[in-house]
Amino acid sequence: MAHTSPPRIRVRRIYEPPEPDDGLRVLVDRLWPRGISKADAHIDEWPKALTPSTELRRWYHGQDGQYEEFRRRYERELAEPAAAEALSDLRTRVTQGPVTLLTAAKDPSVSHTVVLVEVLESPPA
Repeated sequence: MAHTSPPRIRVRRIYEPPEPDDGLRVLVDRLWPRGISKADAHIDEWPKALTPSTELRRWYHGQDGQYEEFRRRYERELAEPAAAEALSDLRTRVTQGPVTLLTAAKDPSVSHTVVLVEVLESPPA
């Protein structure tokens, strides 16, 4: 039986207690999550350049937001210089050990974190 290593990038809700194998804990939401103190969050980094813009977030959570269009727009934002630099830094950190992306999203499987993980795991352009 082949031994599989744990994923280098994990996504967890910020409201879940920290775990020893979280590694670097990175908040990837633009707004601070409600109901949790900074001390309780155990955040190592908060690179706001990697988060969807306020305009994109509002559009997606409004009545017109469709996930595939959100994905396309968010990928375009991640290609902008500040985000590209933050992506490069985070990719380097992933090679050094586990990284846990933290979000307050109720359902991370249909949030920006899915797109962010895919971009982080793909070769740099």
